[in-house]
Amino acid sequence: MADIASVILLIIVLIILFIPAVFMLFGFFVDRNQKRHAVLRNYPLIGRVRYFLESIGPELRQYLFTEDETGKPFSRKDYQDIVIPAKYKNRLLGFGSKRDFDQPGYYIKNTMFPKLENELSIEHQPSVKTKVYHIEKENLFSRKEHRKGKKVSPYLLGEKNEVVIGEKTNHPFHVKGLVGMSGMSYGALGDRAITALSIGLGRAGGTWMNTGEGGISDYHLKGNVDLIMQIGPALYGVRTKNGEMSWEELKKKASVEQVKAFELKLAQGAKTRGGHLEAAKVTEEVARNRNIEPFQESDSPNRFREFNDVYGMLDFIEKIRDVAEKPVGIKIVVGQENDVQELANAMKETGKKPDFISVDGGEGGTGATYQELTDSVGLPIKSAIPILHQALIQAGVREDVKIIASGKLFTPDRIAFVLALGADLVQLARAFMITTGCIMAQVCHTNHCPVGVATTNPKLQQALNIEEKSYRVTNYVISIREGLYNLSAAAGLESPTQLKEKHVAYKDLYDVVYENHLMTNQK
Repeated sequence: MADIASVILLIIVLIILFIPAVFMLFGFFVDRNQKRHAVLRNYPLIGRVRYFLESIGPELRQYLFTEDETGKPFSRKDYQDIVIPAKYKNRLLGFGSKRDFDQPGYYIKNTMFPKLENELSIEHQPSVKTKVYHIEKENLFSRKEHRKGKKVSPYLLGEKNEVVIGEKTNHPFHVKGLVGMSGMSYGALGDRAITALSIGLGRAGGTWMNTGEGGISDYHLKGNVDLIMQIGPALYGVRTKNGEMSWEELKKKASVEQVKAFELKLAQGAKTRGGHLEAAKVTEEVARNRNIEPFQESDSPNRFREFNDVYGMLDFIEKIRDVAEKPVGIKIVVGQENDVQELANAMKETGKKPDFISVDGGEGGTGATYQELTDSVGLPIKSAIPILHQALIQAGVREDVKIIASGKLFTPDRIAFVLALGADLVQLARAFMITTGCIMAQVCHTNHCPVGVATTNPKLQQALNIEEKSYRVTNYVISIREGLYNLSAAAGLESPTQLKEKHVAYKDLYDVVYENHLMTNQK
């Protein structure tokens, strides 16, 4: 019996060695005779190793070789600045900052006598029941931690500081927190990610969720969170089958209590061309929400067919507001300054205005766009906000229009800078993706997201735990609001809504500190 067992074992070993050898030999001759890859033709074996290393290069750089602050579009430090508050509700650091203080940058100007906590205009009630992780033990190869329930302050704005969008409409939108979620469509993200975001934001309160241009899904409504319904040039969610505007559908969407406002998307920071959704992502449910054909790729035009100048746009906004009876805004990317000035002047001339303008910086993200657009089109957010802010002031219409900023504003200090430069509110997208588990694999456009966030594939979505990720969303948005109050207290202000240009300084390469952004531009 022992001899038979030895023979069987020997046969198994030979098979194990033989099969790979056959494949390698076969691959050798195939690569030697193919005419597409020069490296493989001359060096079949070494060439295969080369292509293997090249394919795993991004992962090697992300985890082993890239420095903490050099990765793009988000560095390792950026990623941790989002994940740690979301998971542990903790932003404490030891020893010192990793910021390079020799480089140009913005700084909050502190006062000698900051505000005490009881002097701040904060609403601490109702408290929020959340869950945070607590580390019991951590060493080189393991970490022992557990979740525990915790009651926390929501850090909402005091009543006198709340931001009101569309004060003159029949149903103004009262915002008690300064930070919301920027447009991310169901279809671009899967149903589990949208559900976790909706529940997490709804639990935090005082915030909002922009639906993205894919329309309202059942998953947006799961968490009883306020919604801004985005309408893109393809009119998803408010269109007829042949792509025309459906005013009846608009009325239906406006009747949904959670829908607080509508936003016309003229452009987005990373894709001024319009939107794109791969066929694999257009499930029957996604198609039903958008009123398009399932399993066919869908493109949104790069502008609306319903108007082609600012006057036509203002008329279209007025009609939507009349039908919906709720605030209506626009989303833009600031490029040519005369366009912004023309818009402001037209608002003054006609008396017709959007209730808010969302400004997306050129550094903004997307599920799919072209390299040339995402790298080079549109001004960064810190340059764009002052341009719009000043144009509206000069036209005398600033008080009637709220400004919402977006574009990698994922920490309290980044948000404070744009509030000081002229924004009223801020919204985030990729940061919230990271709270739901995104590992920045940068395959959002393929429907192969490895952690189930940017995919409609049911199998891949199984990795995303809705309950657990929803608490991370809650912790993150509340942590951001708490951090904003820390900064406003340091500046001697009762609320972050009081941040102005005078509270910000800009240091250039020559160690010259300028009082505000406009002086920097003039230089």
